[in-house]
Amino acid sequence: MTEPAVEELPDVLRLLRDGELSVEGRLYDASNATLYCTVTLEGVTAACVHKPIAGERPLWDFPDGTLAYREVSAYAVSVAMGWDIVPPTVLREGPFGPGMCQLWIDIDDSVDLAALARSDHPQLRRMAVFDAVVNNADRKGGHLLPTPDGQIFGVDHGVCFSVEDKLRTLLWRWRGKRLTEEAIDVLSDLRAQLEGDLGEALSQLLYREEVLTTIDRVDRLLATRRHPMPSDGWPPVPWPPF
Repeated sequence: MTEPAVEELPDVLRLLRDGELSVEGRLYDASNATLYCTVTLEGVTAACVHKPIAGERPLWDFPDGTLAYREVSAYAVSVAMGWDIVPPTVLREGPFGPGMCQLWIDIDDSVDLAALARSDHPQLRRMAVFDAVVNNADRKGGHLLPTPDGQIFGVDHGVCFSVEDKLRTLLWRWRGKRLTEEAIDVLSDLRAQLEGDLGEALSQLLYREEVLTTIDRVDRLLATRRHPMPSDGWPPVPWPPF
């Protein structure tokens, strides 16, 4: 499918939220139930991924039944940062109950993901900042979606927003380095949004302590003006890495 243009985003979100959802198959390499679907509204059809809450595998370090809300929260932060990291994502009812629904992204299969993850691509540097904000505990190489036009999306954000430092990622290339001026400006604006509408939206999806800790992480990034270093108390790289 062709990715909708940015100016069509409200229509994309309405399509994902209100369209008729039809299950076409399942992605069997995913740890949680992940369904490949089509969604149709008013004659417009798009491919999407649907993850029903009922299909979430219990985790020892995240509350049961919360992963879909964390995926939608990650999208909300992505929108606020303006870097188009997370594809359009909504909460909605599906054939197996409520869950998240995310626009399917067609990738450039010619891209070597291992080489990409080690590269200095500016979108990856932005993603590293985004992951530090949302405290992404699982940024695998397979969660990078390079598109034919050179954009790189990130997906699978169900294990984000923990109150404990759990940043686990392949994107440590910039560890300890100074943030770009662009990143500092984006984080400053994000901090203001977290005190307003964004913070209110996240409070409907996450626990209050998780929202407050997100604010603390942004404050820490702005205070140090540096990319974080790996934690000594948590494995810094996901396994398997892809």
